[in-house]
Amino acid sequence: MMWWGYNDMGGWGYALMGLSTVVFWGLVITAIVLAARHVSRTARTGPAFPPPTAEELLAQRYARGEIDAEEYHSRLDILHGRHDHPVGG
Repeated sequence: MMWWGYNDMGGWGYALMGLSTVVFWGLVITAIVLAARHVSRTARTGPAFPPPTAEELLAQRYARGEIDAEEYHSRLDILHGRHDHPVGG
């Protein structure tokens, strides 16, 4: 007697092939989406704090003792736009 249909895939073979294809592409798409989310999340994060302003830098220099009170107030006046004396003179 001939065993018809046993040389090729049967119904279960086609079902498993279709299911495994769907699972494979689902995993590939999930990996791509997760990688894109990770890249966008790491690209979005910048410094935790904004860079210090000129006034903050000047105050830090004064606090460290790099400049005295007279120079601090003079430079602070220049930053605020109060020019009572010529610059560089």
